[in-house]
Amino acid sequence: MFKIVIAGVALVIIAVLVFAATKPNTFVVKRTALINAPPEKLVALVEDFHQWRAWSPWEKMEPDMARTYEGPERGVGAAYAWTGKKVGAGRMEILKVVPAREVEIRLEFLKPFQATNTARFTFEPEGAATRVTWSMEGGVPYISKLMGLVFDMDKMIGKDFETGLANLKAQAEKPA
Repeated sequence: MFKIVIAGVALVIIAVLVFAATKPNTFVVKRTALINAPPEKLVALVEDFHQWRAWSPWEKMEPDMARTYEGPERGVGAAYAWTGKKVGAGRMEILKVVPAREVEIRLEFLKPFQATNTARFTFEPEGAATRVTWSMEGGVPYISKLMGLVFDMDKMIGKDFETGLANLKAQAEKPA
């Protein structure tokens, strides 16, 4: 009887491991908001990491985290690194800015886990407003596929993106 139980447990473990291996090798998390501001104003809030203190959900989560800025004040080459107890440690660098259309960022997480992803903000005018899409994409190593069986990355990070877009909206729509 004991051997049958062990064999059954082994089969379940093997099935879980095989199932995890069938998960996609990449992920995308994406959220969108309509903001009553021109694209130029929104790009200015995103391409300048100093401005993130006003709207980033992680800045609000841990306002006392350590921050360093490198490179130009804004735009391509501007970089920002952080270290905190709640938000971990990492670095971002702006790779591309298409005026009034897109900002692309290389995002490197160092703690609590290591990963390199691409974050992208796109800005599409809709009348007097702008549709802002914030996305992040990257590779999914096998251990993340296993964790993904229990944790839904889209739901976890998506909530932060929703909060960040709401904060960005509030900041951009403030009267001058």
